[in-house]
Amino acid sequence: MKKKLVVLTGAGISAESGIKTFRDSDGLWEGHDVMEVATPEGWHKNQDLVLDFYNKRRRQLKEVQPNSGHLILAELEKDFDVYIITQNVDDLHERAGSTKVLHLHGELLKVRSTKNKNLILDWTDDLLTGNFDENGHQLRPHIVWFGEEVSALEEAINITETADYFAVIGTSLQVYPAAGLISYTPAAAPLFYIDPKPISIPNLRNKVEVIAKTATEGVAEMRKKLSELENLS
Repeated sequence: MKKKLVVLTGAGISAESGIKTFRDSDGLWEGHDVMEVATPEGWHKNQDLVLDFYNKRRRQLKEVQPNSGHLILAELEKDFDVYIITQNVDDLHERAGSTKVLHLHGELLKVRSTKNKNLILDWTDDLLTGNFDENGHQLRPHIVWFGEEVSALEEAINITETADYFAVIGTSLQVYPAAGLISYTPAAAPLFYIDPKPISIPNLRNKVEVIAKTATEGVAEMRKKLSELENLS
């Protein structure tokens, strides 16, 4: 039986494909305050602004490709039972070939009904005011905005609790509840932490292998280290 490799990915891995990380040093997302474009309040205040923001993100996504980090994670399915838990809303993991991808914060290429959160549709074009669901309700981006429930969190925790290996790639570990997933890893599971500027992770029981490199470089190194560990076991 293949060992289970659980990978938590963040903006760092997508950035190497050319996806902007949105949040600039001044805290603005593409020139917008986060409260304007990523909260229920912002949606109710200026629906057209929010739709335009995500339409631009959707168009940009069509122009980029998965990078070697995405591709290596997909290739690791040959040797491991790989589960990707991602904070990213793009589809680069899927396009690279990963088959088990859980999106914590929603998906850019999906929309949902403003009245029925379980009515979710695939959507690749611009989303406009006047695009309705089958019951005549406005559609909105299928994105978890600040202040909204992360409905996939329980599934993510269940996946993490059964990991043989756990990896954190390209995330600052500052965004909760996603950052808290590490605390659910089994104590015996080795943990890989890939980030060019890693921070200290307090109160961890796990053995941590810090790889202070970019996502693409770090994933390649992690693959080698996983191979060494498997040969030793």
